[in-house]
Amino acid sequence: MAKSSADDQELKRACEAAIEGSKQKVMMSIRVAKSHGVWGKSGKLGRSMAKPRVLAISIKKKPQRTKAFLRVLKYSNGGVLEGFDNFKNQTVAPPQWTMRNIDDRNRLLLSIVNVCRDMLDRIPKVVGIDVVEMALWAKENPATAAKVSSQDGPVASIVTAEDLKVTVEKELVSQAEEEDMETLLGTYVMGIGEAEAFSERLKRELQALEAANVHAILETEPLVEEVLLGVDSAMNIVDDMDEWLGIFNVKLRHMREDIESIETRNNKLELQSVNNKILIEELDKLVERLHVPSEYAASLKAGSFDEANMCDNLEACEWLSSALSGLESSNLESGYANMRAVKEKKAELDKLRSGFARRAAEFLRNYFSSLVESIISSSQQRAHLKRPDHADLRYKSRIYARLIQHLKNLDKSCLGSVRKAYCSALNMLLRREVREFANELRAGTKTARNQTIWFDASAPAGQSMSTTDTLAISDAYSLMLTIFVPLLVDESSFFARLMCFDVPINSPTQTMSKEDKEKEDDEGNTDMDDTGSKNGKNAEELTALNECLPDLLGGVQEDFYGFVEWAYKIDPLRCISFYGITDLYLSSKKADAAGYVRLLLGDLESRISILFSRFVDEACHQIELDERSVRPTGIVPYIPRFATLATHMEQYIQGQSRDLVDQAYTKLVSMMFVTLDRMAQADLKYADIFLLENYAAFQNSLYDLANVVPTLAKFYHQASDGYEQACTRHISMIIYYQFEKLFQFARRVEDAMRSVAPEEVPFQLGLSKAELRKVLKASLTGVDKSVAAMYKKLQKNMTSEELLPSLWAKCKKEFLHKYDCFVQLVIKVYPSETIPSVAEMGELLASM
Repeated sequence: MAKSSADDQELKRACEAAIEGSKQKVMMSIRVAKSHGVWGKSGKLGRSMAKPRVLAISIKKKPQRTKAFLRVLKYSNGGVLEGFDNFKNQTVAPPQWTMRNIDDRNRLLLSIVNVCRDMLDRIPKVVGIDVVEMALWAKENPATAAKVSSQDGPVASIVTAEDLKVTVEKELVSQAEEEDMETLLGTYVMGIGEAEAFSERLKRELQALEAANVHAILETEPLVEEVLLGVDSAMNIVDDMDEWLGIFNVKLRHMREDIESIETRNNKLELQSVNNKILIEELDKLVERLHVPSEYAASLKAGSFDEANMCDNLEACEWLSSALSGLESSNLESGYANMRAVKEKKAELDKLRSGFARRAAEFLRNYFSSLVESIISSSQQRAHLKRPDHADLRYKSRIYARLIQHLKNLDKSCLGSVRKAYCSALNMLLRREVREFANELRAGTKTARNQTIWFDASAPAGQSMSTTDTLAISDAYSLMLTIFVPLLVDESSFFARLMCFDVPINSPTQTMSKEDKEKEDDEGNTDMDDTGSKNGKNAEELTALNECLPDLLGGVQEDFYGFVEWAYKIDPLRCISFYGITDLYLSSKKADAAGYVRLLLGDLESRISILFSRFVDEACHQIELDERSVRPTGIVPYIPRFATLATHMEQYIQGQSRDLVDQAYTKLVSMMFVTLDRMAQADLKYADIFLLENYAAFQNSLYDLANVVPTLAKFYHQASDGYEQACTRHISMIIYYQFEKLFQFARRVEDAMRSVAPEEVPFQLGLSKAELRKVLKASLTGVDKSVAAMYKKLQKNMTSEELLPSLWAKCKKEFLHKYDCFVQLVIKVYPSETIPSVAEMGELLASM
């Protein structure tokens, strides 16, 4: 037998060299082959090829315990053991280690068992290997086992079969069953040489068992014969019973046929009787459908539409609608629909329907016209400025509400003329009421008739109109809207309900007065059939309603327009409050029936906006006229007038009229600033004085309003910027006028410093120290007189004395700043020259 690799000392030294530095001692090393595939199964060659490896058992001793390691080493390209094989990178199948022979395998396993027993005080769990066989191998190879024991260290004895306990991964029997099997097997001698004797013994026992079975079968033969005789007797009895059952079956079949024949005849007779009964009932129903009651026929053909006969007319309409619906093809069987009697009766009912619809439509047209005419002719002097009372008109119209509903169901084409007649009659009444109310309002409103022209330069500066002078106009306008807008909405809603428009509408009682509500309730408000709220919004019906509402309310807005124009002539600023009041009503009317009222209010709001825009345009025109008629000196008249106007406009703001006022502010102030600039350009000598005085006046007059009005605050800041720019230009002009030589010399020095060094500047032409002394003597000799002259020049053309202190303070500050720059320049270029300091100049200015 070839020498085992476990005895190869060179291999052991190579393993120790590979793990050098780990302080571990190699106890055993053995060559193995590593593979992943399963033998006998197809696979890729690269995966099934065995790779040479070396398994080494090493130990590392410590003071308290000793650790053992099982290492796998692989060969490098040069054939030297240099590294460890990777245990963790096993993604498909665990590796298989193949030894060269059984002895190598047993030596490796025995070595592992001994190390575990010595270091762990227990034997590992072994699966798939017969431990008894290993023990027998250890007995047969005591020299090899001794080598393993000696390599692992000093041990008391080698591993025997008694020391090893085989543990199976999956226990197939219990502990008790295992003991019974061991006891049974213990009764036999299991030596390898007695196998043939054991086989002979088993054969003899099997033959004895078979002989005993045959003997038992022979003893039961008489019993089997007795059972067979009983079976034959039972078979004969069963045959007799089968014959009798066949006879009875034939008789029963004949009886069943006779019974079925009788039942068929009875069923036919019963079905015929039922069909005859149903036919009679259906014919009775059809005759009843085709019959026209005499009382209904009389009402439909020539009945009166007086209030006393309305119950009969409504019953006749309901019957006619039901009869026509019953004769529709969808409600009749196909056989009935094609009958001549049904067709003739349907033609007769159509004739009744069309005749009744024409008569009802004609009556309603005449009725509504005469009803409104009687109300107009019988109306007496109305209560002073109160809502018109239409309760009686609605009550009398509501009497025929159900008739109109039936008219719509019977012949919708006739309903259009009725709607137009009602619209025409009520429109005449509404226009008369609005006109009388507006005339009464104008007559009862006492205001001044002289209109203020706000930006007229020829008008006195103090002329204005108090807000209380025209407050009655706003109150009158608000009263007019308060009364007639809800009235128009109520009339629109009532019209939609009365004329059966299938649109969602507000109940008329939502906006009417308390007295009208009580009258509506007393006179029977429950007769109306509110089909609109049940059927929902219908685009076709809504279109038809919108086409009728102009006929109902058209022309009413003219009296509102006339009242607004009358108020505009008295006080154009009242358009602001009118706009807010109108917008308040406009935002609250959103129902479909009030849609046309929203259009009327929208047109009225647009008319008010146009009138106010006309006033703003006229004011802008007056501002432009000031450019040609006013000399560009002092404060222009339209700035204080605008402050007064803005104060009045803020007092008139109501509701959503802020946008209207802000637009007017933007247009007016923009025109004012543009005109100021153009007037300033006409005389450039005094342009800055003119601008700063007017911008200051604008700020002073609008300071309080700018704190609360964002639009005016924007223009306030714009005026502030213009004021600062004009001040800067004017002050710079005065300073340069008095100290022109001084600051011109400073400018020339600065220009020279851009090209030469500061120490070279005194050697430049015209910039010598002598020139500096000459300039200082000419400019600063008698500087108090020059400053006094500068103050007089600043005061000379000023018309606003209150601005002079602040301007003089700005002038002194600006002069000190410029003089400070000049002093710094002299110190830098002419360090040896002495000039008055900034502090001295400041004390001089402060004393003046």
